[in-house]
Amino acid sequence: MENQNIEQEVMLTKEDFASDQVVKWCPGCGDHAILKAVQDIFPKLGKKKEDIVVVSGIGCSSRFPYYMNTYGFHSIHGRAAAAATGVKLANPNLSVWMITGDGDCTAIGGNHFIHACRRNIDINLILFNNRIYGMTKGQFSPCTFRGTKTKTSPQGTYEDPFNPGELAIGAKATFFARGVDINPKELSEIFWESYKHDGIAVTEVLQNCMIFSNGVHENITGKDVRDDMQVKCVHGQPLIFGKNRDKGIRLNGNQLEVVKIGENGSRPRQDHRGHGYPHDAGTHDAASFPRRHRRHPRRESPDLQRQP
Repeated sequence: MENQNIEQEVMLTKEDFASDQVVKWCPGCGDHAILKAVQDIFPKLGKKKEDIVVVSGIGCSSRFPYYMNTYGFHSIHGRAAAAATGVKLANPNLSVWMITGDGDCTAIGGNHFIHACRRNIDINLILFNNRIYGMTKGQFSPCTFRGTKTKTSPQGTYEDPFNPGELAIGAKATFFARGVDINPKELSEIFWESYKHDGIAVTEVLQNCMIFSNGVHENITGKDVRDDMQVKCVHGQPLIFGKNRDKGIRLNGNQLEVVKIGENGSRPRQDHRGHGYPHDAGTHDAASFPRRHRRHPRRESPDLQRQP
């Protein structure tokens, strides 16, 4: 009987994790891609459906448990981290996945979020960041860019936004990753790394809201800029990017800077696939900072300065 149960677990497919509920997100919403990425990765966990729990707070993203054929808990606004913590402590054998949005997680739920990071309990936290309150129809959130005009800031917001990655790492999270909703295959890779990590694993997904913040991540995800604005970080591999894979990131003192082959003494070197990249580009080492394990982060334009 035990062998039969193991065989049943191996044969689970992504369809087994899809519920019979109608998905009620807007057409074109980035949440659809995130849902697909999670459903694609769950069969790899090797767990029965009843050994997985999806916990959410309040918001568009928090409808997630209804669409997963696992145990789920749709909790109250900002308290998903508290509920997920309770579930994990009550039964440490469960695989706990917390779904939250930028408003739910960093506003009313900000205190619970930083303490979940600090406690380092084994929870997989997926933060959908569309930089707006979507379900309540377009108010600015703690992640909204300064100057953005919304229903609650008709003249533009006057506050600087949170960077969830800095918030998580500052609160001692042991894993942080950032991905984009238009690349569900890579999101699945990130979620797999999240699952393997022992401790809190925070994944921020830059997610597009077609209705209230459409194009908010275009400076990173747009076809004409994404090669130069996204750096895929893989353990042991050089930090290289660009359409021609000729740019890299190096550490200059305490500052990160962009270097390019042929500029400022940067010479070409070959990677494991025989492609050239700047010889002085840094290498991603996910294990060098035990409290700062980051997988596949994405950078935003203000974070790095181009070498003059």
